[in-house]
Amino acid sequence: MIEIEEFPALRSPVLIAAFEGWNDAADAASGVVDHLLKVWDTRMVAVIDPEDFYDFQVNRPVVGTDESGMRRITWPSTQLSVASPPGALRDVILLRGIEPNMRWRQFCAELLAGADELGTEMVVTLGALLADTPHTRPIPVSGTTTEPELADRLKLEQSTYEGPTGIVGVFQDACIRTDMPSVSFWAAVPHYVAQPPCPKATLALLGQLEDLLEISIPLGDLPEESRAWERGVDELSEEDEEIGDYVRALEETRDTAELPEASGEAIAREFERYLKRRDHPED
Repeated sequence: MIEIEEFPALRSPVLIAAFEGWNDAADAASGVVDHLLKVWDTRMVAVIDPEDFYDFQVNRPVVGTDESGMRRITWPSTQLSVASPPGALRDVILLRGIEPNMRWRQFCAELLAGADELGTEMVVTLGALLADTPHTRPIPVSGTTTEPELADRLKLEQSTYEGPTGIVGVFQDACIRTDMPSVSFWAAVPHYVAQPPCPKATLALLGQLEDLLEISIPLGDLPEESRAWERGVDELSEEDEEIGDYVRALEETRDTAELPEASGEAIAREFERYLKRRDHPED
């Protein structure tokens, strides 16, 4: 069973989860949790023992040298950290892990047991998939939730995906089966630039979290990294005529569709995020 370190009770905590692997195109989802671990003051409170869940020939441990100069092995695992974001009325639990190789139902049960011990009131899962979307347009984010009020407030574009799923889908299903309120956000990464990172997709997911938590999240270098990423893909499409033609076809399809990103409500939400960041500048 997962063991949680002792610490003061959390305020109506929300758990935000992302996993490396099949659910994490271009590392966009795990990049969100990595960013939050960096910009918020966090404390690790639990680590799941990897022995029962990982095939170490697939996810190998890593050997390196620690700060004291000692050789040490780091095992693949899943970690829980807690944070009290500035300006937030509730605390956040950050779950960062790797998709397990076996015993998925037991894995999810242990995570939910830990979430329950921490007093979690809602779970937010993050994912990213490869899609036919142009890099020059806003990254689409689809979402599902068990809470009708959230579906209405966030104007979630309901996912219609049917097919194989990963640990994000299984964990989301486990939340539903245990009556844990849950939300799932998925970013669509342009499939022709699948290699990580994709800071533009990470930013899109962070925007959804800002709307959900109703706070401003420090973005650091991500906006500039996103612009640099887009410029780099622009250069690639200019150098390769076939890719350039394909991107223009995607743009035409995207621009003629009914897009939530172009709606007045979406523009208003983006403006509200801007105002929040202006009123609460980063340190």
